[in-house]
Amino acid sequence: MEPPRGIWHKTTVESTTLQQRTFHTTTLAGNKRPHTDDTGSSYRPSTAERAVQFQRASTLGRELPELTASTIEAIDSDSTAPTSEYSQRRAVPATPTSAVDRSLSLSFPRYGLPDSLVNNLTSLGIKDIYPWQKQCLLGPGLLNGTKNLVYSAPTGGGKSLVADILMLKRVLEDSDAKALLVLPYVALVQEKVRWLRNIVHGLRRKLPSNDDVPEKEQTSLWQRRADEDSVRVVGFFGGGKVRATWSDFDIGVCTFEKANTLINTAINECTITKLRSVVLDELHMVDDDHRGYLMELIATKLLSLGHEVQIVGMSATLQNIDLLSRWLNAHTYCTFYRPVPIEEHLVHEGNIYPASSTSGLLKTASQLASGSNASQLQNQPVRIVHPSPHKEFKDPVLNAVVALATETAKSGFGALYVVAPFVPKLHSPQIRNFYEKYGYRYKLNRALRNSSLDPTILEKRLDLLADLRSLSTGLDPNLAETIPSGVAFHHAGLTTEERDLIANAYDNGVLKILTATCSLAAGINLPARRVILHNARMGRDLIGPSMLRQMRGRAGRKGKDEIGETYLCCRKDDLKDVVELMHAELPEISSGLTTDRHRIQRALLEVIAIRLANSRDTVLDYIQRTLLNLSIAPDIIEAHVESSLRDLTEMEFIQSESDLYTATQLGKAVVASSLEPEDGAFVHREMQRALRAFVMDGEMHVLYMFTPVHDLSVSVNWQVFRSEMERLDDSGLRVMTFLGLKPTQVNKMAQGGNLKETTPEEKETARIYRRFYLALQLRDICNEMPVHMVSRKYDVPRGAVQTLGQTCQGFAAGMIKFCEQMNWGAMAAILDHFSDRLNAGAKSDLLALAKVTFIKSRTARVFYENGFKTVAAIANADPKELVPVLMQAQPSKVRLKTKDEQKYEEKLLAKAKVIADSANRLWQMEMMQQVYEE
Repeated sequence: MEPPRGIWHKTTVESTTLQQRTFHTTTLAGNKRPHTDDTGSSYRPSTAERAVQFQRASTLGRELPELTASTIEAIDSDSTAPTSEYSQRRAVPATPTSAVDRSLSLSFPRYGLPDSLVNNLTSLGIKDIYPWQKQCLLGPGLLNGTKNLVYSAPTGGGKSLVADILMLKRVLEDSDAKALLVLPYVALVQEKVRWLRNIVHGLRRKLPSNDDVPEKEQTSLWQRRADEDSVRVVGFFGGGKVRATWSDFDIGVCTFEKANTLINTAINECTITKLRSVVLDELHMVDDDHRGYLMELIATKLLSLGHEVQIVGMSATLQNIDLLSRWLNAHTYCTFYRPVPIEEHLVHEGNIYPASSTSGLLKTASQLASGSNASQLQNQPVRIVHPSPHKEFKDPVLNAVVALATETAKSGFGALYVVAPFVPKLHSPQIRNFYEKYGYRYKLNRALRNSSLDPTILEKRLDLLADLRSLSTGLDPNLAETIPSGVAFHHAGLTTEERDLIANAYDNGVLKILTATCSLAAGINLPARRVILHNARMGRDLIGPSMLRQMRGRAGRKGKDEIGETYLCCRKDDLKDVVELMHAELPEISSGLTTDRHRIQRALLEVIAIRLANSRDTVLDYIQRTLLNLSIAPDIIEAHVESSLRDLTEMEFIQSESDLYTATQLGKAVVASSLEPEDGAFVHREMQRALRAFVMDGEMHVLYMFTPVHDLSVSVNWQVFRSEMERLDDSGLRVMTFLGLKPTQVNKMAQGGNLKETTPEEKETARIYRRFYLALQLRDICNEMPVHMVSRKYDVPRGAVQTLGQTCQGFAAGMIKFCEQMNWGAMAAILDHFSDRLNAGAKSDLLALAKVTFIKSRTARVFYENGFKTVAAIANADPKELVPVLMQAQPSKVRLKTKDEQKYEEKLLAKAKVIADSANRLWQMEMMQQVYEE
């Protein structure tokens, strides 16, 4: 049911659309791809009918009545709200441009950027910079690299460009210079690599002539690569057999762990002087107890080196920026400017209030709690969400969420809907299923199902379904139902390929509403016209001010929206806490080295192992350069240092003689494998036990050995554990016995028992049980069981299975280095082979085929069984011959009408061409290698 015409024209999105005709949306982006008519049937279902076929097939016969979102009515008000901190753009509409201020042009001589770089940025839509970016770049000593920088700017305010320019200047001014860009998540690393490669495309660095190079180094000039003057951008994350060196890249985009390892290696090999720039993104995570402390280790080691390397730290949420400035000896800059301002709102009991006045909102909360009449409130609502006649929308929070999201989608904009209610006594998979099957996205879909939409968009959504369907995991039935309506979910339970397809579709306007969890919404770069937050809790606890600001910062698309909107919906009991949260100060950042995880032990072990410190004085000098030294009292730090050195000595990681510290072989192995000291001690005990009696007549023992030991908070399904244990052969049972795992204990847990974790011995035993449970999943992956089947078997998300495989590859690479450092060559070789199998998801006979793009696991087996047993066989095949094989490799799926099957085959043919090209390249390399060997 459409809202009354008068009311509809008063809604925020619609009224804005009417007033500003220049808004650009992506609704009609792209052109409809023509299709040839089928000759076998006279009936041609419309695009809308085929979309309904997807939905009905996925519901398996469940026909539910359609829902109608509630109407939203604007309230006339003469009150003027104060300007939000995010609304500078609106308050100062006459923002200068490069036509007025020449220094806002990237070609301004003082920036010293080459024309090719300026042209590349222009082609990517960056023609000018903002005034705050100019002021920041022109800070003392920044452009010439003699001063470090710490700065803060809102999400979407253009902060990354400042770091990119400074980093590229360091790399371009010296042909030997290297730079590292450090990011928290793999997805961000992959996205940034793509972006930087576009920026540096075609750039050329001036190479030194023989006159500029010492005579003993001149011979190396004749050995340069053909592209030696280009700028190579390489991403580093996960595992890898080849140890990365400076010669492999010019700009390395790394996760925290990889950056720390690269710097350790370079310091140890005395090549660190080539490093000229290090950018630390999301600097507020430096006090994160899980991984952020690695940023402190990275920066402190660089500060201790004594050579010029420019450190640039940035974040959208930095409170005590002065402390970070003192730590890094950096110039600081802070701005609240956003090119797309954000209007923030609080939604309570169907009333929408502006969130710009702290005192007014707190008073309103108090008045509402005391039961005051709405007309007497100081803060009047600006809009009202009318109650819904549907019983499904009786909850006022859910009703408001659906109404706001539906209004956004119908107006042609995108909404990012963040959902994180607490569902008691449910583990993660159950919560995920609750969201997907019975929750908010599901009801959003029902509210939008029959919305009129341009056929071009429906075609694109069907294309998206075809892309998802062509993946090895098949098409998720929940996505099959909701995507035709423009609704999808984006969470860690999806595979990387699924998340990429959904994110791209949303970014291009094909999808209009995306639901995500709190943590994912803060980490993904998917801006929206509206960000709608369902409550402000993760589990039982309120989220922090930093995460709230990160999520709100996703609102507003530069170049697509002139404004962004955030709506935080809260329940009556949470009103006061949520209002205080919305206006709470950001928490002050402190060091993460003094938590109960003993991070300072790792810091000391690393600097001793890489010989950055070897005496008590040099250790203390290193500690004085940490953020820790500015966070707590000196006597407390000294006590931590003394106890940590003593613990490292007792664990036989370091040894001291005449007040000089050196790392033992074991200590060097722990550092080389990037393990925490506690995890390193556990791995050493496990390895020593394996070396005494290794079970070689099966796979379980070696799979167990490269199953990660860190972050084993996995939820074990003990019924599945018992079932898999009962299927183990004699070799697998011997491994369990050898590891100290008891079948009686597994049976007890499967019947509802508890696994004791009181003493250190009990904690270690519990760790072994969890590790063995993960090893069972790895066994299935290595034996070609598809990811979606492993997911179903162990009751875990598909994305979690994929992440486990990727994590294990990284851990296996660390274990190989550990064994090599300990001179355990045979164990390293075994782990190396199984690392290949894990990467391929296949048995040994398919490892060669698995090197071909898109051919992994079950797909490789299907190719093998159809006669394509070698890379050469695939290389010499016509891509059309490969399509039927790819069809066989797909999981069971809903059969569609002929026209949709044709589109599906077109997708597979495109994939077959990529496979054939990849096989051709590999085959040519094999042929060349054979020629050289002869």
